[in-house]
Amino acid sequence: MTPSLTALLCLGTLPKPTIWAEPGSVIPWGSPVTIWCQGTLGAREFRLDKEGSSAPWDRQPPLEPRDKGKFSIPHMTQPYAGRYHCYYLSPTVWSERSDPLELVVTGVHNKPTLSALPSPVVTSGGNVTLRCGSWQGLDGFILTKEGEHKSSWTLDAQRRPYGQTQALHPVGPVTPSHRWTFRCHGFNRDKPQVWSAPSDPLELLVPGVSGKPSLLTPQGPVVASGQSLTLQCRSDVGYDRFALSQEGGQALPQRPGRQPQAGLSQADFPLGPVTSTHGGRYRCYGGHSLSSAWSAPSDPLDVLVAGWFPDTPSLSVQPGPVVASGENVTLLCQSGSRTDTFLLSKEEAARPPLRLRSKYRGRHFQAEFSMSPVTSAHSGTYRCYSSLSSNPYLLSHASAPLELVVSGAADAIHPSQNTSDPTRGEITQIWGWAPSVMSCQGEAGSLGGHPGFWGDSDLL
Repeated sequence: MTPSLTALLCLGTLPKPTIWAEPGSVIPWGSPVTIWCQGTLGAREFRLDKEGSSAPWDRQPPLEPRDKGKFSIPHMTQPYAGRYHCYYLSPTVWSERSDPLELVVTGVHNKPTLSALPSPVVTSGGNVTLRCGSWQGLDGFILTKEGEHKSSWTLDAQRRPYGQTQALHPVGPVTPSHRWTFRCHGFNRDKPQVWSAPSDPLELLVPGVSGKPSLLTPQGPVVASGQSLTLQCRSDVGYDRFALSQEGGQALPQRPGRQPQAGLSQADFPLGPVTSTHGGRYRCYGGHSLSSAWSAPSDPLDVLVAGWFPDTPSLSVQPGPVVASGENVTLLCQSGSRTDTFLLSKEEAARPPLRLRSKYRGRHFQAEFSMSPVTSAHSGTYRCYSSLSSNPYLLSHASAPLELVVSGAADAIHPSQNTSDPTRGEITQIWGWAPSVMSCQGEAGSLGGHPGFWGDSDLL
């Protein structure tokens, strides 16, 4: 500040002006911003100081009715970031200086990540820890809560291996009374007004008790690596937004609801092309745009990704691919590679594939899936896969397809002749492997503690 201005300020008896920025004090790189300074009527001049500058940063005549000054920045860049104060002259005396205005530029660093631990799905009244992280070595983070109840926190970063930094912040108790949507920015301490681009938004989801939707995929539960995959969340409640969660995942993608037909709301979640990260257990939720309340979760849907390790098991059938209704049939899945588990899938079956732990016989790992007795509903095309308990959602390549034809009953129809599919409901029921229909011979044991993956006791 110049000595002459300092002397004038010492004489000031006028009230301090008000300073603010439009559209706000946090400005993306390259965007315009206007700083306003408002004093009393009859001001002759407005001045703007930037901390760290040796002279007044700018001076402007007042705008009518001569109580306000306007300072324009057409393109926000790093040199404009900092703390500002303004003054006004009326008529020969300078006012006190305003409170500081901190002008921030964003987008200088890459956006950090924002996640919720252990999950962004939180029970009502529960607590969660938010994690901001960056690979650029940033040593501070600004966490902001958006919406009606805005808040912000400045967090010191902790150093992690390989140059990563992170900051953790507890949040709670979380209730469905309002939305819980967050973003974070990163910065370095030597330039606290120079921020990164904002993280992707993270909305915490508090499940409710309203009618749960249904989650399904037209492609079936087993998809090949690289294949396009779409999950559909449906409800007979008129939800106008849906959210999808993956067990152990951090993303909670949302889609607006649509009405494909009267009395039905639906949202499609395209996830392809499929990679290993898409394998897992999913649930979806329905909500209303004007409410923070969400539905109860859908029943889980397991997505299995085939082709992620080079094994290709073989599938055979005894006594043969064409059998009479009432006979006993065994499907044998074998592999020369070490594997923990075999899966047997049936085309167009609504239920997920059967899982059975492998056993070692005759230099092969194998599992036997026995049907007793068979009916025409067992007719269809089967494939088998192998998997490892370390990641039960990733499968081998599929075996060659095996077509089973059950004949000799009044309702026995070859699949190629069935265009109306009148037995589809029956197939779904029997593919649930009722105890009187199927048993499986294999080595008993744990399947890695993954609920919903069946062991021998579930199949016998």
